[in-house]
Amino acid sequence: MDHLAGASANNQVAIVTGAAKGLGLAIAKRLADDGYRVAVWDIDFSRFDEAQAGFIPATTQVVDVADMDAVDKAFRGTVEALGHVDILVNNAGVNGPIANTWEYPVKDWKRVLAIDLDGVFHCCRSAIPHMVERGYGRIVNIASIAGKEGNPGGSAYAAAKGGVIAYTKSIAKELARTGVLVNCIAPTMAETELLQEMTPEFIATIKGKIPMGRLVTVEEVAAMVAFAAGSDCSFTTGFTFDLTGGRATY
Repeated sequence: MDHLAGASANNQVAIVTGAAKGLGLAIAKRLADDGYRVAVWDIDFSRFDEAQAGFIPATTQVVDVADMDAVDKAFRGTVEALGHVDILVNNAGVNGPIANTWEYPVKDWKRVLAIDLDGVFHCCRSAIPHMVERGYGRIVNIASIAGKEGNPGGSAYAAAKGGVIAYTKSIAKELARTGVLVNCIAPTMAETELLQEMTPEFIATIKGKIPMGRLVTVEEVAAMVAFAAGSDCSFTTGFTFDLTGGRATY
């Protein structure tokens, strides 16, 4: 049994990347409401307002997750500020343009992979030694149903999220006996600012694939993250939790 499994959430520290807005903000608020001390990481805090957010971060770090050195610096800063880290939620991501792959801008492909996949690797690489040393940790990687099924026109995003799912499975097996559990969340499209990067036709196509006939809410995603990040999630690792309204049944 993980030696910190019964620890109070009030003493646990959670990093949430890309948490100044959108889905990450909802996740950070849910964890804060549950009693965790939340470190908010983002590259841009210009739209972050504590009053509107509904919680006060335990610390904030301006960080580009695509930069390994910046991630290492932010992790050290978080540990210095809060003493330790128990939970890492890798949420930072971009959608990228919608285009056929033979017309997909190379610079956008590299940007999407750098943030959505490399960023997850960078944050995990920085946090895992600390968690293993303490004998406890929960890592939750935000993937997507696109990583399972692919979406035409969104090949870079799908490739990155498919990579996140496979990477999660790999490191979960590496860490299975350390007390550090690693899982994925694979939601369908949510009502966030990422919709601004998509065409109305693309949004309608994705919505049409959801048997429940609606998009997932950020609060629903945050609730599933809260379980996967908590000590009650004690015998599940390397798994991809579904949030697709019935689209994915595997």
